[in-house]
Amino acid sequence: MNDKQNWISGKPLAIIVAIAENNAIGLNNRLLWHISDDLKRFKRITEGHTVVMGKKTYESLPVRPLKNRRNIVISDSPEDAFEGCLTAHSIEEAISLCDPHKMNFIIGGASIYRQFLPLADMLYLTRVHKAFHADTFFPEISTKDWECISTEQGPEDPSLGFEYTYEIYSRIYK
Repeated sequence: MNDKQNWISGKPLAIIVAIAENNAIGLNNRLLWHISDDLKRFKRITEGHTVVMGKKTYESLPVRPLKNRRNIVISDSPEDAFEGCLTAHSIEEAISLCDPHKMNFIIGGASIYRQFLPLADMLYLTRVHKAFHADTFFPEISTKDWECISTEQGPEDPSLGFEYTYEIYSRIYK
């Protein structure tokens, strides 16, 4: 892990997200697409790790908590508790619950992404090559802060109506 990242948060943090060309990520608290290969990739990357999410993201999951992962749910409501999950009431508390020895994955939603982006060490993006109507967006990614270290075209699936690319970014520390 990068020393600068450890100094910022004390824990290795990565954001994992699928975003459209217009940075869209959701509409009415739902994903904009169903990409089977991307869901398998998400599972493969995050299994055995801690996942951190906001309350709305947790509530949108078809199966809760996510199996074979340590789930942390951030809620600003002090009475909230989520079965099978750790509950944090702030970003700082969520970080304190993260694993110091393994990558911790931030999985949404938009507010959580915005708050964690300045603290993240890595970005795992699925870049959907189409713009979508949405009400939820991922923040802009600055090329002066992030370097793309891996790009891989997603498998062709004509039923989707768009192509997508898997990209991994590493933070540039100055």
